[in-house]
Amino acid sequence: MKEMKNVIEVKHLTKSYKSNKAVDDLSFEVKEGEILGLLGPNGSGKTTTMNCILALLKFDDGKIKIFGEEMSPDAYETKAKIGVVFQEVAVFDELTVYGNIDYFCGLYIEDKATRAQYVEDALKLVGLEDNKSQYPKQLSGGLLRRLNIACGIAHKPKLIFLDEPTVAVDPQSRNNILEGIKKLRDDGATIVYTTHYMEEVEILCDRVIILDHGKIIASGTNDELKALAKIEEKVTIEVADLTPNQLSGFEKIKNVSEVEYDSGVLKVVYNKGKNNLSDMIEYLKTNKIAYNKIFAERPTLNDVFLELTGKELRD
Repeated sequence: MKEMKNVIEVKHLTKSYKSNKAVDDLSFEVKEGEILGLLGPNGSGKTTTMNCILALLKFDDGKIKIFGEEMSPDAYETKAKIGVVFQEVAVFDELTVYGNIDYFCGLYIEDKATRAQYVEDALKLVGLEDNKSQYPKQLSGGLLRRLNIACGIAHKPKLIFLDEPTVAVDPQSRNNILEGIKKLRDDGATIVYTTHYMEEVEILCDRVIILDHGKIIASGTNDELKALAKIEEKVTIEVADLTPNQLSGFEKIKNVSEVEYDSGVLKVVYNKGKNNLSDMIEYLKTNKIAYNKIFAERPTLNDVFLELTGKELRD
C-alpha cells in the first residue's frame, strides 16, 4: 500500500500570550487526502494553531511545513494551494453570488475561461446554481454559509481549512455542505475541519485530534478514540414511574457505574461487562417494572471528549 505524504507537518509549535501558553510544544501531521478533525473546548488552542499554520500569527518556537515547504507570511505559491473558510461569513454585499465567487477565485486564477468553469463547479458543489444572480442580503443563513464555502474553495485548493462551516444552518444546507465536503475530499483535497457537532466528526473525519490547554490529549480514528472511553455501554429505558427503592436497586446491578432518572427516562451506564442489556431486561421482569422502550449504545465520541476534557464541546 502506498504511503500517504504529509501535507502539513507541525513540530514543537509553541505560542504564548504573555504568561499564558496558548499552544504548548505541539506536534502532528496531516496526511494527503484525509479529513482531520481538530477538536477542543474554547481556549484549547485550536484557533491559535490554525492561525500559526496559515502564517497569520507569529509563533514563539517550532516549525511548520506545508507541502514540504516551510510556511511563512510570504510563501505565496504555497498559499495559492490553500483554501480557508472561517466561521464568520466574509463576502461582498454589493456583488452577486456569482460575482463573489468569481472575485475570490480570480485572486488565484487569471485565465477567464478556466475561472468561469471553476466558478460554475463551485456553484454546483454548494448547490447555488439557481441563486447565482442574487445578492448576499437576499440569501437565507444557510445559503449564505454555502456561498462563504464556495468563495473559499473555488480556486480548487489542495488543502482546505473549514472552521465551523455548518454552525446555525438549516438541515438541508447542513446536509448539502457535508456532502460537498465529502466531494472535495474525494476529488483529492486534504481538509482540516473544526466543528461543535460531534456527529459531523463521526460522519466526515478520517482522524481526530483533541486539544486542551494547547496540548494534544488524544488522537486517532473515531474507533480508536472511542476505545479510550471508561464506560462500556449505555442503556436507556422509557419507564413511567420508579420508586426510590427501585431506583436504588438499579445502582446495585453488576457493572453499573451511574444511574440517572428524569422525566420518565432512565439512563444506566456500565463501566464493563457483557450481556448487560439482557441482564437489565431480566431485572425489569423480576421486579415487575413496566417499560416502553429500551436500547443500548456503545460510547460515543462525545463521551470520550467529556471524559478527557471534562467539558462540553460548546464550552
